[in-house]
Amino acid sequence: MIGIIDYGMGNLHSVTKALERLGHVPFVSEHAEELSKADQLILPGVGSFKDGMAELEARGLDVFVKQWAEDGKPLLGICLGMQLLFDESQENGLTKGLALLPGSVVKFQEGVAKVPHMGWNQLSFRQKTHEILKDVKEGHVYFVHSYFVQTKNDEVLVATTDYADAVVPAVVAKDSVWATQFHPEKSSGVGMSMLKNFVEQKGGVRVE
Repeated sequence: MIGIIDYGMGNLHSVTKALERLGHVPFVSEHAEELSKADQLILPGVGSFKDGMAELEARGLDVFVKQWAEDGKPLLGICLGMQLLFDESQENGLTKGLALLPGSVVKFQEGVAKVPHMGWNQLSFRQKTHEILKDVKEGHVYFVHSYFVQTKNDEVLVATTDYADAVVPAVVAKDSVWATQFHPEKSSGVGMSMLKNFVEQKGGVRVE
């Protein structure tokens, strides 16, 4: 059973529809008690880091998500949901994140390229044998973001892309925590394959 975390800032409809196209039956909830019944969780997100953390904290979901990950249960962050998994962000002042992954969220350098980074960009695989990349080719995926992650721990980098003179973490992972900076649900076959690999790693419920 796949739970989608609703903290008031997620692209819930598109993620739900993508999972349904894969033959799964997800549910959406903002309540930790309900979400705890899931086998896998997805943390989507659109908007600012500061607002995202405030909404998670207001619902007590920050503590819940951290405990979920620390218990080794599958978690997938998408876009803002990926950034929230890191230590901190410089967006609208320094804000502490969930600190499940090492790194800081910073803004693209102004004047180097158009910000936000919006549109299709090419992936470069760092860990070709990672389970999220199973049967996935180094194709293009769809990004929409003005901030990106900087990390000194290359071990969490599964795939990157290049933009505005920066190497941008596009897919990251550590143990049971996986995440994509791009929107897999909007990234055609490449993104949908990664979403499929996540939800089927522990045998998610399928509709036959």
